[in-house]
Amino acid sequence: MQSGTTNQIMTPPDQNFFLSPEFPLQRQYEALRAFFVEEEPSSEVARRFGYSPGAFRVLCHQFRHNPDKRASFFRHPQRGPQSAPTRDRVRALAVALRKRNLSVYDLQRELATAGHTISINSLILLLREEGFSRLPRRADDERPPTVKPEIAEVADVRRLDLSARSFRTPLAGLYLFVPLLDRIDLQSIVTAARLPGSKMIPAAQAVGSLLALKLIGAERKSHVMDLVMDQAIALFAGINVVPKRSYLAAYSSRLDHKACLRLMEAWWEQVERAGLAHGSSFDLDFHSVPANSAEEPLEKHYVSSRSRSQKGILVFLARDAEQGVLRYANAGVTKSRQADEILQFVRFWKKHAGKVPAELVFDSQLTTYEKLSELNREGICFLTLRRRSRQMLGQIYSQPDSAWRRISLPALARIYRNPRVLEERVTLPGYTGELRQLTVMELGHEEPTILLTNHRKLGPVELVTRYAQRMLIENGISEAVQFFHIDALSSMIGMKVDFDMQVTLMASSLYRIMAHRIGREYAHSQTKTLFRNLLDLSGKVEITATSVVVTLDQRAHNPYLVASGLADQTTPMPWFGNKKLTIQFA
Repeated sequence: MQSGTTNQIMTPPDQNFFLSPEFPLQRQYEALRAFFVEEEPSSEVARRFGYSPGAFRVLCHQFRHNPDKRASFFRHPQRGPQSAPTRDRVRALAVALRKRNLSVYDLQRELATAGHTISINSLILLLREEGFSRLPRRADDERPPTVKPEIAEVADVRRLDLSARSFRTPLAGLYLFVPLLDRIDLQSIVTAARLPGSKMIPAAQAVGSLLALKLIGAERKSHVMDLVMDQAIALFAGINVVPKRSYLAAYSSRLDHKACLRLMEAWWEQVERAGLAHGSSFDLDFHSVPANSAEEPLEKHYVSSRSRSQKGILVFLARDAEQGVLRYANAGVTKSRQADEILQFVRFWKKHAGKVPAELVFDSQLTTYEKLSELNREGICFLTLRRRSRQMLGQIYSQPDSAWRRISLPALARIYRNPRVLEERVTLPGYTGELRQLTVMELGHEEPTILLTNHRKLGPVELVTRYAQRMLIENGISEAVQFFHIDALSSMIGMKVDFDMQVTLMASSLYRIMAHRIGREYAHSQTKTLFRNLLDLSGKVEITATSVVVTLDQRAHNPYLVASGLADQTTPMPWFGNKKLTIQFA
């Protein structure tokens, strides 16, 4: 509350703080000071500070006779602790140890041995108080002796061991993909994509190592250091040991966007020859891979998993609606090119398949009405949502009941099987011609669902059912996030997202071929289900002069693998001395 007759427009703000106090205790203090120190009349002070004469007299009486009232105006600041018992207890010993050029981690270990527990942050503060600077980086021989991890061999295909031996591995199920890869020539794929390689690690071995890590669901490429001693992955990739994380990160950095597109095109040509046909209808969507980096000049995109906008890499994805597999991925889409990405996919598919897609299904934020008009000129049918405005909702709710008709959806498990549909012809800014607009009510949402399409032959039942199937691309993205961990590469120090997405497409297509091969209950299962129930297998690997025999341990779901026929015939392994792979069950 401000009081007084002071002209606050003309009074400087610093003076106004004292002349018109806002807080009760400050107002009381200034009023008492004006009465006792400046000796202003009691009635004038009461009027200026907003008190009644009687209330101000009571305030003066309290000030004269109540010591607590005087003490209430000023409080003594609470002083913090003047000592640090934890640091002081080990200060002398820590200083003596630091003079031996021990790091804070070495100090912590030495102090723990002497019976003192102290955190790293406390040690850093202690050394800073004593005037010590950070130690320069030390060579291995300058560090104190301690337990260290075993150093793995250097990855070099020329050191590949073809001699007879045997070993056990928890990743024996990985070899079930070898019969599927028999009809896919990985060497010709990397050659067509013009991927880089070296004498130590050729391109086929580099891609094979990354593909193996994807197939077993390794969360981060840095986690490969947990697997460098596993001979199963190295044997699967055709190299002596798994390349280290530094090499895998550096290798992906050598690939530009054009190389990733060449890899994607070459892979799908080989996979289609191996039996995974492509459909003509695609579900499209964007996914934001969050990037925790302050250095990279990245744009902000909405990250649904965190319900906020933050720096990230926007990935465009296309899912084959008939085969249920991701067929296209393009990372690093900028906001300026976001609306044009759908046409970029159309051009890619026309080059790959020889014709444009027959149907595209996507949501309202994927592109603009101008791009929809271009799709229509290309002869592509599309189905999308229209954003709802308040004016549009008013027009919808004002429609008479006779304008609506009720339809029956074929899905028996749906709760809302009989929605109401209003069909209209509309023109939109930027779109040449008319579009069909279907407004659907009672579909399980509070607001109506508004569909836009250039389909001429499909009826409302087919259109509503088809758009509901678009939600399956969300399952595909969820699968890529949960099992293939495309969001785990957001630190900007690991794999490039663009290249990682291509390896994800490769792994997901192999899992889809595996699901079709196994069939029965697993024909439409998600990747994590296939891996958990069927492929997360341990076993024994025996290498002989002419063959590699993998004996899978017993598990309850092994009969499905037996029935798939994956172990019926031996499979040649050209990348491993032309030995033949034999899979058998314990």
